[in-house]
Amino acid sequence: MQYEFWPEALEATLRYANQVPGVPMIVTENGIGTPDDTRRVEYYRRALQGVANCLNDGLDVCGYFGWSAFDNFEWLLGYRPTFGIIAVDRETQERTIKPSARWLGEIAQANGF
Repeated sequence: MQYEFWPEALEATLRYANQVPGVPMIVTENGIGTPDDTRRVEYYRRALQGVANCLNDGLDVCGYFGWSAFDNFEWLLGYRPTFGIIAVDRETQERTIKPSARWLGEIAQANGF
């Protein structure tokens, strides 16, 4: 989608939002649209490291949601950008779990990096 590859922006944003005292934070949508799933894993790795840095510094980050579970429809670009950790074949509707989903699942099961 021509976005800058800067997963560290999440940590910077959380630290900026933390300037409002007493307000817990939830990351509701974070990820990257790319056909290269190794790039998606690297993006998530670096973004989640930023969340971990914030938690270690005592910031009140209550939750994190990746963008997105499935490759979905983007209003301006249709099905072309792929954000999901699960691929969807638009002809058959078959779902295929991507390596990024397995990687995130391992982190969830371990409850951290």
